[in-house]
Amino acid sequence: MSKLCMLLLCIALASCSRVDVHTYSQETPTLELREFFEGRVEAWGMFQKRSGEVTKRFHVVINGHSEGSRLILDESFTYSDGTKQKRVWTLTPDGPGQWRGTAGDVVGEARGEMAGNTLRWKYVLSLPVDGTVYEVHLDDWMYLMDKNTMINRSFMTKFGVEVGQITLFFRKQP
Repeated sequence: MSKLCMLLLCIALASCSRVDVHTYSQETPTLELREFFEGRVEAWGMFQKRSGEVTKRFHVVINGHSEGSRLILDESFTYSDGTKQKRVWTLTPDGPGQWRGTAGDVVGEARGEMAGNTLRWKYVLSLPVDGTVYEVHLDDWMYLMDKNTMINRSFMTKFGVEVGQITLFFRKQP
């Protein structure tokens, strides 16, 4: 019983140690989500297990456009093993610096908060692995480096325990 209490305490402390998005409120260039993602954006990334081992690399082509106040991101993934995947995000502004979004493999609604050059995007993803679908929590941190380049670090957890990380580099195309 004491081991279980210690584990829960460690998980609670670890979840409190994350940086708040407002830490980056003075960072430039200022991220304008619609401005960055409208048009064609390409991205390159990798998934790492918590051990650090890279288990999958991928390329993404994102075509973004507005429909009224909504921002639609049509993503086409090609993985290093040759598999392909499609995800279409529908993002809606939800107040100053706030966004919400849905996609076919996202459970419920994603929530995003922006400050300065940074977007923190949190959601639950239905992730198929070897014939089983797992619901994992993603905590994405996106940092605009210049008007055409963004870096994304994602922390993937299950039951509060990190199972892996995703690193992704976005490049806005002319």
